[in-house]
This record gives sequence, C-alpha cells and structure tokens, in this order.
Amino acid sequence: MKYSVNSEVSYTYIISNKRLTLIAALGVTLGIAIFIFMNSMMAGFDKSSADAFFKSIPHIRIYKEDVISKPISETNGKSIPIIINPKVVPSNNTIDNPKEIIQLLKNQKEVAFVTPQLTVGIFFNNAKTQISGRAIGILPEEANQMFNMESYVVEGSINNLKNNLNGILLGSGVASKMNVKEGDNISITSSVGMTKVMKIIGIFQTNNSVVDKSTAYINIAYAQQLLKKNAQYITDINVNIKDFNNAKAFAPELAQLTNYNAEDWETANETYMAATRMRAIIIRFVSVSILIVAGFGIYNILNMTVMQKINDIAILKAIGFNGRDVIKIFVGQALIIGLIGIVFGVLFASIMVTVLQNYYVGGDIGYFPIYFKIGNFLKGILFGFAVTFLAGFIPARKAANIDPVAIFRK
Repeated sequence: MKYSVNSEVSYTYIISNKRLTLIAALGVTLGIAIFIFMNSMMAGFDKSSADAFFKSIPHIRIYKEDVISKPISETNGKSIPIIINPKVVPSNNTIDNPKEIIQLLKNQKEVAFVTPQLTVGIFFNNAKTQISGRAIGILPEEANQMFNMESYVVEGSINNLKNNLNGILLGSGVASKMNVKEGDNISITSSVGMTKVMKIIGIFQTNNSVVDKSTAYINIAYAQQLLKKNAQYITDINVNIKDFNNAKAFAPELAQLTNYNAEDWETANETYMAATRMRAIIIRFVSVSILIVAGFGIYNILNMTVMQKINDIAILKAIGFNGRDVIKIFVGQALIIGLIGIVFGVLFASIMVTVLQNYYVGGDIGYFPIYFKIGNFLKGILFGFAVTFLAGFIPARKAANIDPVAIFRK
C-alpha cells in the first residue's frame, strides 16, 4: 500500500514541475545517446581496423628469427672477444619440416586455419615502367579460407590462381600504376635476378593503399622458383585462431610447440595498438563525463525539489511516512526521469548509428565505421540507471533526515 502511495507522490512531484522534469530528462537523453554513440563508434573503428588488418595479416605468424653472431667466446672461464661488431649470421631462414609443423598446428584446439606463405621481393615490369613491391606465395584455397580473399577480388577470381600456375593476382594500385588489367601479361623480376612473365588472372582491392600499391599474390610453387628454391622452402606459417583477441596469450604456446618464433598480430603492430588504446580511453572518458554531467543535472533539480517541498516532506513525516518512504519518493522520481531519458536516448542513438552506418565516406574507409552493438546499448542503459539512482539518492537522504518538528517551528 505504501509503495503505491510513494509512487503517487513521486509522480505528483514530476508533473507538478514539468519544465524541470523535461530539462532533466533531456540531459539524460543526450548523455545516454552520446554514450552509446561514442562507444558504437569505437566498436566500429575497432571492427573496421580488424577487418582491414586481417585481409592480409594472420593472427599469429610462425617464422625463423635471424641469428645474431655473439661477440665473445668462453675459453678456460675467461671471455675473449673474437667479434667486435655483432652482425646477422647468413643462414637459411626456411622452416624445417614445414608439413609436419603445419599438421601439428592444425591439431591444436584453438587453431582455426593454418597455411604456409613465402614472400618474395620483386620488381613489376611493363615496358619502361618498373616499380618495386612484393609477391606473396600462397596456396590459393587455404589462403582464401584464412583471409576471405574472394571478398576483395574486384576482377577475376581467386580460383583462377589455383588453376593457373604462372597466374598473378595483382593489387589494384599496382595495376593502375602499370596500366594493366585482367588478362594482360606482366613481367616480374625477383631479388635473386629471376625474371618471369606472368598472366594477370585477377585484381584485388583491400582498401589498404599500402597493400594495394605494392602487393601481388602468386602460387607458392612459383614463388619458390623465383627464389631458386625447392618445394620444401617455406619461410612463414600463418595461423588463425578462433578468437583473435587471444592471439597474444596463445602465441608463446605455439612458439614452445614448434621451436620457432610465434609473433601475434598485436605485437607486430604495437604502434597501432597503442593508438587504439589511447583512442578508447579518450572516447570512454568523454562519453562517461557527459553522462555524469547529466546526472548532476538530475541531482541539482531534485535538490531544488527537496528545498521547495521541505514543508510537504515535514507533513508527510508527521502523518506517518518514515525516512525510507521519503527516500523511495525521491529515488522513484529520479528513476522515472532517468527512464524517460533512457528511452529517448536509446531511440536517438539508434537513429544516429543507423544514419551513419549508411553514410559513405569513401577512400580506404568506405562506409562510416560505426557498429550497432547490443552490448553498448545495454551498457548505456545500466550506466544511465546507475547515474540517475545516485543523483536521486543523495538529495533523498537529505530529505529523509529532515526533522518535521524543526520545520514546523520555523
């Protein structure tokens, strides 16, 4: 019974001063909308960056590290310097027994895809035009499974690479510079002086200008020929796991398992990760600050209500309402205002996210990178209720401690 009476009093206070209620609800609406919008934008940036990254980069790369010569040698317990300047020791950087290691990796529960890779430094030649770049030797079917290459092939097909040993899948930037198209021939010269004429079986566009302007994909057998190596020559094994966020923790296990270096994508892109963390901190700080400001707006309004209704509160307490009832009245008022603000805030945020999702920015970005993630909406709703509850509870405690006798004496 008392609960319904408390709710009635809360509702009465809300409608008796509609202007203040509207201002408070509007503050919550903007706070919630911006909180959800900013977090959705951050999620969109992360998803867009990850999609761009993993079009050509694996979650974990297995490779053989260059060996550095040691400057000292132990003789009878004494260190005798024999090399003054440590240098990279010339050695074969191929992975021994690559087939066995690939099978070993495939047997791991966390591993989703495994494929070998061989990168060759080359020059693209067409008449008098020559540009430097790289040819990545792949197994077309496996690489397509790992990187979803078919999704960014704009001319031809990745399947053409499988059926054509001397075929080459060219980056759109390279094709534009060399003025070639699908079906044309192009000459490439490797770093060891091997020259081959290859047929362009397709053109890809990742929207990463660095990759598109310098990279081509060829069959791994042809890459081995360009380096004058045999069929066992593999320098990299690419590994994708089920959750790329676990790559950094899982990489040491693969390094121990294979006895080769295992570099996760985060470690390989530390500058990018640092910038991502900094961006996340800024976005979260701004969005939370705006929501807290909205909470202060509710607090100020309820605090003013307490001062204006101090005589009413004294009467309520005199007729049998206790401090807990008074707290329920003002917290209920805050939560109703918060609920109104949250409903409109979620609606406003949904509209903003939907509009920007369909806004084409162009260039390497494409559509505006914003991601409609339910988790961000739930966070906004929960955080909004938490802020409005605290904003109502603080003045409510003040009202609960009012002594009705002291008020009547005044």
